[in-house]
Amino acid sequence: MAATAAAAAARPSLPRTSPRRERSASCCSFAPATSAPRSTCPPSSVIPVQRWRCTVTHTGTWSRRLHGPRWRCTQAQVASGTVDDDEACELVRGTDLVIGQGDDESVRAYLLEAVKNNNGTCVLFLPDVFGFEDSATRDFAYRIACHGYNVLVPDLFRGNPWKKSLPMDGFQAWLAEQAPERVSGDIETCRKWLVDDFLAAAPSKKLGVVGFCYGGGRLVETLARDADSCFSAGVCFYGSRMDASLGAQIAAPVLFVCGDGDPLCPVETVRELERRARGAKAAVYAGRGHGFAHRPESLEDDGDAEDAFAKMKSWLHDHLLA
Repeated sequence: MAATAAAAAARPSLPRTSPRRERSASCCSFAPATSAPRSTCPPSSVIPVQRWRCTVTHTGTWSRRLHGPRWRCTQAQVASGTVDDDEACELVRGTDLVIGQGDDESVRAYLLEAVKNNNGTCVLFLPDVFGFEDSATRDFAYRIACHGYNVLVPDLFRGNPWKKSLPMDGFQAWLAEQAPERVSGDIETCRKWLVDDFLAAAPSKKLGVVGFCYGGGRLVETLARDADSCFSAGVCFYGSRMDASLGAQIAAPVLFVCGDGDPLCPVETVRELERRARGAKAAVYAGRGHGFAHRPESLEDDGDAEDAFAKMKSWLHDHLLA
């Protein structure tokens, strides 16, 4: 125990506590979201991280395919084209975190770290209303990590995400509980941790942000507040409740992905953001509705989902790595 504490103190920005149990992730999967059982363990350690407290925990397994603290793609998955190549998706480590100080200001999050091919950059991943533990969200975040990125997925809803089982007539009341100031504060807490602590030990200091649906709307607000230009790139998938007037305040290049059949993300709003935001680009998919890129429901959705992922990968590479 003393040796573990000494090691943590030596490199406080990159927690490396050995887990009792660690989440696994299906490798580069685009499977539709499914529910998975969740078990909890008491925190395995508390590591002081400069001005931030990171409680590292490991809870249950949510993968239907792979298990263990590191995840390895099978040759069958590589051969079938599920991943681009074995080297790009060999090892990813997942860790549950609590970032921040005090119960009111701390944020739960899930960190996926590329191990073998880590490129030293980070992506802040803002989820949709189903939260940071949703399997479709975790699958997509894991797939990004497969390509060398460190991906942080925060719990924007403080343990109270929207659930598919709830009646839709209660959605607006639930949404009203997500105070914009609290959500933006949680995003800022995670951004500061990534910039001040995690990236401090990385060869690259670049930070990207990806958002889906609710998270896409918050991505626009986050980049509009980014006066210090901490973010080098953004990818917004069918953002809901986006304020197009904020486009002129966005300096980071943003790729906006949407379908022209999505009532929650009007193409007119996306085009206005593309026009106003410097370096922005829109990719509009004909006939696609909301959520097609991370919750494909048909072969047509799946084909466009793969194309959208490829566009996102190129965008992040060009602005974070090139």
